[in-house]
Amino acid sequence: MANYSAIPICIKKNTFNALEKAIKSSITENAPRITATGNQNYCPGTSLNIVTDVNITGSDAIDTGTEAIYIQISSGYVNGQDLIQLANPALHPNILSEWNPTEGKLKLSSPTLGTEVLYTDFITAIKDIIFSNSSATPFGNRNFSITIGQANYLPRNSHYYQYVPNLGISWTAAKAAAEASTYFGLQGYLATITADDEAQLAGKQTLGAGWIGGSDAETESVWKWVTGPAVDRVIFWNGAINGSSPNFSFWNNNEPNNSNGIEHYAHITAPGVGISGSWNDLQLNGDASGNYQPKGYIVEYGGMPEDPILEISAGTTITIPQITSTTPASRCGSGTVTLQATASNGTVNWYDAAINGNLLTTGNSYTTPSLSTTTTYYVEAGCPTSRTPVVATVNTIPTITSTNTPVPRCGPGSVTLQATADIGNINWYSTVTGGTIEATGTSFTIPNVTQNTTYYAEAVNNGCVSMNRNPIDIIIYTPPVVTDQEVVLCKSGVATLDASLSGMTYLWSTGETTQKIVVSTPGTYTVNVTSPAPENCTSTKKITVIEHNTPEIDRIDVNESTVVIYLKQEEVYFEYSVDGINYQSSNVFFNVPSGLQTAYVREINYCGYDAENFIVLIIPKFFTPNNDTYNDFWEVKGLINYPEAEVTIFDRYGKLITQLNASKLTWDGTLNKNLLPASDYWYVLKIDNTRPEVKGHFSLKR
Repeated sequence: MANYSAIPICIKKNTFNALEKAIKSSITENAPRITATGNQNYCPGTSLNIVTDVNITGSDAIDTGTEAIYIQISSGYVNGQDLIQLANPALHPNILSEWNPTEGKLKLSSPTLGTEVLYTDFITAIKDIIFSNSSATPFGNRNFSITIGQANYLPRNSHYYQYVPNLGISWTAAKAAAEASTYFGLQGYLATITADDEAQLAGKQTLGAGWIGGSDAETESVWKWVTGPAVDRVIFWNGAINGSSPNFSFWNNNEPNNSNGIEHYAHITAPGVGISGSWNDLQLNGDASGNYQPKGYIVEYGGMPEDPILEISAGTTITIPQITSTTPASRCGSGTVTLQATASNGTVNWYDAAINGNLLTTGNSYTTPSLSTTTTYYVEAGCPTSRTPVVATVNTIPTITSTNTPVPRCGPGSVTLQATADIGNINWYSTVTGGTIEATGTSFTIPNVTQNTTYYAEAVNNGCVSMNRNPIDIIIYTPPVVTDQEVVLCKSGVATLDASLSGMTYLWSTGETTQKIVVSTPGTYTVNVTSPAPENCTSTKKITVIEHNTPEIDRIDVNESTVVIYLKQEEVYFEYSVDGINYQSSNVFFNVPSGLQTAYVREINYCGYDAENFIVLIIPKFFTPNNDTYNDFWEVKGLINYPEAEVTIFDRYGKLITQLNASKLTWDGTLNKNLLPASDYWYVLKIDNTRPEVKGHFSLKR
């Protein structure tokens, strides 16, 4: 098979253009032609022929074969999963097949190097080429190019891509070399990559790193395609690192970075450097060695003005139909459910089983018959072995089975409400309809309830709610009102304790159950007072029983008219009196009349008392014996109560005037019936032999 390149001949421009057209037309007419059919669906786990038919014709009767044909997965290729191979090599003894997993390319040629193979043999072999994928869940499309020639063919744009090794070549030299090359009459140029499938074929599926036609040499950080047929030089990147991409770009991580200030030319990175097949910016000559030394360049053929129309390549497509999305649905209670599903290609088929089963319907939606239980359906898009489940969920409408209503409480405080459902959970509300959820769960504790109120329980199961909210009433009862007491117990006596409220139930700390009890010992007693049903509220009353002692007089001190009563044991609950009528809390009395008196002491609750006589002797300070009936005699009142008492009176010179005793109680101011003069007189009082004498003086006034 013939190939063509430029013809070096000097002729006028118009003549050259006409000649060039004639040459290109001749190339087109003299090039072989290949056609193929077979756009098909592929199911996981199977093998599929890449064509249903293929035909190859030579340019003339002599052109009956060629050395090699290349079959490549030109887009969608997944290295490590996808494989194309000759299914029955033994049936094709004139064909050698060689698989290149990096490029995703299968080469068919003669087992004898340099020997052509008849087109007819290639046709039978191509019909026996099968595609398979090792993944259980492959996806996407696979485009196959069948090409008479080694360049990679992209059926989408009918362009060819060829990697040319040339270690250390500069970008300008690569640009010139690319533009000087042809491929079956197509003009070459440094590749301009404007789409993802093109990046994959020209980048990932090439044999090494190489220059491409992008540059920002004209304006820093504004990257354009400056080669090929683009008249307006399309901008594909604005800015430095993390700039914008107005059109397709495929930079490596953190590229372009213009690290040395002169990196203005794009190339595809070396294998193993960052993202496979991505781009990097380099200076004109690249590095002298290493990963950033140019290894060659990528030539693109096709799209130039006056390019011939070639048919040296044909393409087919395998589509892997997939269910791309499913929308399960649910409902509350029995009824129909509408399910949704979409597919990447083909028609969605609905089944009632994961394998085999019945075809229910086709299309993107399926409305089930009336369901009372959750049911799973299955969809597939042309591959019965790969069905996707879609669930129609029927949720049970829950019912509240029990509550603890009414909930009584004695007095304000915390209240716990309870409710159970046959399925699901419980939501609590303070309103019969609407409102917000106060709590969730089978119990709900309200911290401080002060009055009667109602809450409502609603059962929820996967979004399905019970028909009605169940009320739970809270009733706040008032407990019996009791007041603690203190009760006095007389020593050696008894006391009656009273719960004070009638018509209740009683439980004393003594175990007695009557309203009143009798106790004989001091201490603290309690009684639980419980109101009748339905309240049944209990209050506890505390009664402190205090035993009071009986008073006992120890002595009575008399100092003239001041009297102090002393007890053997003082208590705050004792009262004192010296007349038996008027009592006081103080044991001191003033201005007590002279004479025989009685001291009284009693316990304030009349638990006991004591009494003792005492004598008040009041010695007058003066007397006036003038017969006016006032103070006519000097007398020590109370002396009559002391039979052994004796008072001796002296004048100022010590002369004995008179003696008083129980039989003679007064002195009239005379001596031997003679009036004595007004003056001070002295006395000595002797009660008896057990007590000391009392001495003093008084005045006689005339």
